[in-house]
Amino acid sequence: MNEQLILVDPSDREIGSIEKMEAHIQGLLHRAFSLFIFNNNGELLLQKRASDKYHSAGLWTNTCCSHPQFGEETSTAVNRRLQEEMGMQCANHFAFSFLYKTDFENGLTEHELDHVYVGYSDTLPTINKLEVEDYKYISMEDLVSDVEANPNNYTSWFKICLPNVINHLLETIK
Repeated sequence: MNEQLILVDPSDREIGSIEKMEAHIQGLLHRAFSLFIFNNNGELLLQKRASDKYHSAGLWTNTCCSHPQFGEETSTAVNRRLQEEMGMQCANHFAFSFLYKTDFENGLTEHELDHVYVGYSDTLPTINKLEVEDYKYISMEDLVSDVEANPNNYTSWFKICLPNVINHLLETIK
């Protein structure tokens, strides 16, 4: 499939489109999203990326992450990819955005303006094995400890984003 990603400037203004792999080869800034789903026990649903993903294969990350396609609203893409990757639906809301750039050993670069969404559900996923190798729920305390002890087990964007997610959660309970 020839996915067309949304190229953006640092202020998230659309400036064009580009084929997905070409965006990662050239390291061009594009729009992305990350979804964090928590259950009623306050545990985060993590996914382990499939072992044949084009980068960050076999690493743990947030519940769902991807890119809206050119012409697609980000909130629509979040729900579409949650169904495609995790086989579930969940009400969610926009929390914040952040910009990052990571170079990978295979020569690809993620340069994303990542829109972070948060949702709550006790539904168990039905994972798409082409996208997701495994999943687990984990308490935030255990997660923070494991990320500190084993940072190479997690995706780069997840490690960058996690402190901001924690701050967002703390702000919403005030």
